[in-house]
Amino acid sequence: MQLDLNLLTALDALLEEGSVTGAAARLHVTAPAMSRSLGRIRKATGDQILVRTGRRMTPTTRALAMRTELHALVRQAHHLLSAQTELDLATLRRVFTVRWHDALTTTCGTALIAAAHREAPGVQLRLTAEPGDDTPELRRGEVDLASSAGPPSLPDIRHRLIGRDRLAVAVRPGHPLTGQPVTAGSYAAADHLTVSRRGRLRDRIDDALAALGHERRVIASAPTTATALQLARDTDLVVTLPEAATRSIRRQFGLTTLPLPLESPEVALYLLWHRRHDDDPAHAWLRDTATRTSQALFTPPPNP
Repeated sequence: MQLDLNLLTALDALLEEGSVTGAAARLHVTAPAMSRSLGRIRKATGDQILVRTGRRMTPTTRALAMRTELHALVRQAHHLLSAQTELDLATLRRVFTVRWHDALTTTCGTALIAAAHREAPGVQLRLTAEPGDDTPELRRGEVDLASSAGPPSLPDIRHRLIGRDRLAVAVRPGHPLTGQPVTAGSYAAADHLTVSRRGRLRDRIDDALAALGHERRVIASAPTTATALQLARDTDLVVTLPEAATRSIRRQFGLTTLPLPLESPEVALYLLWHRRHDDDPAHAWLRDTATRTSQALFTPPPNP
């Protein structure tokens, strides 16, 4: 069977966009032409690939099974057949998926989008939420750049240390802890709130307190930093967060920041990407731009 390899690119676009119209726009062809490509793909595979569900197109089971391998294959083919040329940001057309911690996205997302649009107007950024558990999305090519509090354990994942943060305590104005020097005992005696996408009610703070003979009471967990700070603003709950990464959003909520009365390890910030992008000039520009915008977090604010 002779298969037109252009159909692989068309199939990748169809599965990525989930519609004939979206795939046609992505590949700069007409919708009828993309519809004919879908017909040829269906004939070649013996599968419907996309089926209509109401107003949307839903991938079939086989399409879902082949999507990851297909995406990697198409990217490898483009890399293999593309000549290495000097990067022209003015004409660059690319979609990058950036998966950052929600506090980092809230604090640096605006600066990253502004810098990317200013330097490369044809680039689109997908800022996605962190998953609740570890996933191999960098390896599968579904995510181009990620953030992490630690270096990766996988040898094919590259990393770059952006900076190190310290923990701070956020409470509402007038909270009982603000009327006196905060000690380990008074801190532990307060009602606490953790930030965890998995709903964890214990973290490194509990280990540090236990070493001093204290135990805190965690009332609840919040899935995002913004939710945790809103709860801290509206209640007497205490939330402990990275100081620099949450500085601007704490100010937006009008919260009072107190020093953590414990010896606690610093919180590192790493950028992660797959080694397939090492020689990709466009990706190198993305990670350098992300580095510049995120390193601004660690510049001390001017004294009032």
